[in-house]
Amino acid sequence: RRVYLDHNATTPLAPEAAQAVRDAMSQAWGNPSSSHPAGRKAKELISSARESLARLVGGRPEDIVFTSGGTEANNMVIHAACRHFHESQAGLGDSWGTPHIVTSNVEHDSIRLPLEQLVKEHLAEATFVPVSPQSGRAEVDDVLATIRPTTCLVSIMLANNETGVIMPVADLSQRIRALNQRRAAEGLPRILVHTDAAQMIGKGRVDVQELGVDYLTIVGHKVWPCSQCPAAVPPLRHLSCGARETLGALHSLIPHQWPKFSCWMVRAACDPRVFRVCCFFQASFGKQRIHFNSHFTGSKRLCNTSNFSILGPGLQGRRVLSRCKMLLASVGAACHSEKGDRPSSILLSCKIPYDVAQNALRLSVGRDTTRADVDLVVQDLVQAVAQLDQDQAL
Repeated sequence: RRVYLDHNATTPLAPEAAQAVRDAMSQAWGNPSSSHPAGRKAKELISSARESLARLVGGRPEDIVFTSGGTEANNMVIHAACRHFHESQAGLGDSWGTPHIVTSNVEHDSIRLPLEQLVKEHLAEATFVPVSPQSGRAEVDDVLATIRPTTCLVSIMLANNETGVIMPVADLSQRIRALNQRRAAEGLPRILVHTDAAQMIGKGRVDVQELGVDYLTIVGHKVWPCSQCPAAVPPLRHLSCGARETLGALHSLIPHQWPKFSCWMVRAACDPRVFRVCCFFQASFGKQRIHFNSHFTGSKRLCNTSNFSILGPGLQGRRVLSRCKMLLASVGAACHSEKGDRPSSILLSCKIPYDVAQNALRLSVGRDTTRADVDLVVQDLVQAVAQLDQDQAL
């Protein structure tokens, strides 16, 4: 038996989602831009999906833009903000200079890499704000301290994919809104706010109005409907997307299945046997042998995410997982899976010691995780560590 605890990477395809896709492919296979019945049916499904997603995140249907995935959506936001910066100074010459973007040093590669490329090509400037080693968050004052006259975008993820730490995005948006009023009086460009909510959706409340953001990214494959469900980016006030939106099959799942999933997450968050997995590991390995990499003073975390290290030589996370017979998990973000025993850059950015970060394991549960699964995982890890300890002794 295998126990899958890597839901932050992606989630299994729900049977309801598979059925919805099959129904769409057989009944609504037309081009949604065509006027014949098959095309109209596809357009109806897309419209329904758009309305359901809008209700889900407190946005408007016309603000939803479907893309091929979260990476494309985040890239669109970055380039749209830069374009808006240049369009806003039309007729003013180049008085504002090069667009400046602020983000944190624990963002997903779909934010970090395009920013690094834009900087390399001298098309933008970027500041990567270090998270606080005490809270694991990008603190509002630290972000605001990096603002320049040329700043056009602040992009801070809503919840970190490795530590589960929830960022103060709503507070940040409120402060930037007040700052924008002063900037407008000074003739400076408006600062847009974006948050990547890929990890938060389905695990906590996501509402664009409450967050006060201009852009928000959500990703379907993180919340079990479909590994190929497109990302949605509401509300894109400064971006038009002309791509055909051809996947609306999952609209029926959202209003009917989402409340069930949300209720499950709330119940499970109160179940220590499922979500306080570290307590079991402490009991099994001893307090001195477990380091919690995702516990920060005063910070809230995702209810499904646990990141910890089993301390000791030869217990690198990859080696431990290779000895597990049942556990399917990861040592961090899936996009870093080919980096060998190099510690997670996210954990290092949170000031986790190098040798501790090397031993990190990230366990993330989902809607089908049971108490029995957790018990099996604990047993599996205990046996794997015992084998590695024995190898080390020899």
